[in-house]
Amino acid sequence: MERKHWLKQVVEDIIDPQRPIIDPHHHLWRDKTVDDYQLADLWEDTDSGHNIIGTVFVECSADYRKEGPEALRPVGETDFVSAEAEISLTEMADGRPPILGIVSHANLRLGDAVEEVIGAHLDAGKGRVKGIRHSAAYYPDPPAVDRYAGRVKHLLLDSDFRRGFAKLAPAGMSFDAWLLHTQIRELIDLAWTFPETTIIFDHFGGPLGIGPYKGKQSEIYPRWKRDVADLAECDNVVAKLGGLAMMINGWGWDERELPASSDDIVRAHQDYYLHMIDCFGPRRCMFESNFPVDKVSVSYAVLWNAFKKIGRRFNQEENGLLFEGTAKRVYRL
Repeated sequence: MERKHWLKQVVEDIIDPQRPIIDPHHHLWRDKTVDDYQLADLWEDTDSGHNIIGTVFVECSADYRKEGPEALRPVGETDFVSAEAEISLTEMADGRPPILGIVSHANLRLGDAVEEVIGAHLDAGKGRVKGIRHSAAYYPDPPAVDRYAGRVKHLLLDSDFRRGFAKLAPAGMSFDAWLLHTQIRELIDLAWTFPETTIIFDHFGGPLGIGPYKGKQSEIYPRWKRDVADLAECDNVVAKLGGLAMMINGWGWDERELPASSDDIVRAHQDYYLHMIDCFGPRRCMFESNFPVDKVSVSYAVLWNAFKKIGRRFNQEENGLLFEGTAKRVYRL
């Protein structure tokens, strides 16, 4: 069954439809082997009933330049998304939010030379580029995940990477950290070493549920819980709450006859969300969709319903931060 029709098997009334939401983590692409996900596709999801007032695009290795210096090829992605953002501003309406910020990719292992790449992103982004993501997620075990296995082991500890990382704060850039749960201790070391750089902790640190970790969420959880608590001691780290429905997390939502409901998501994942909010506090947490990656498991409307059900444990001010305020402050929107 086509994914879109599969997701439509679970339809829910929208909870608190007037609550303003900034979705601080989504992707767009048009040159991958999988189906395109462009502005119209994003708007089809955001027009599902929740009050999405703005979004932040996060790099996904799409639409790179095909020629020119290798280091500058990722600027093609910023060119593409900046053009989409211009359209989103001129055609914005209810359910059609503008793209307010961009997190671009730069190879921080370039060291000092990464300054040129950051400058090129800033020029291409026309004021929208807020940060850089150089993904560290490294997963060499079967089943192979090529996008991760091709990366550098212990990237966050690499001296060349750290020389490049040191250029972010002076340029006014934050750093989005995408890694796996086995690497959280390395991120803690990075955060303590560069306290002046704002680090956004993506997708709960990628608690794995595939390969040798399949079916072992309950075994992994105590270690993950301790590492997250230690990471939260770093005042320069903020957390994104989402991305836990990816296939690598091993919950198997994508294999079900029916997609997940909001109650399913809350029941399976709420301990992760509540621990993160307990450690970081609402001022350092923001809900995120991670669409369309999490769309393999759950629809946009249902996912944000799940977030709102989790949010019932917090007061109005705290929910304002979780759904809008933290994203607005951290990404300077």
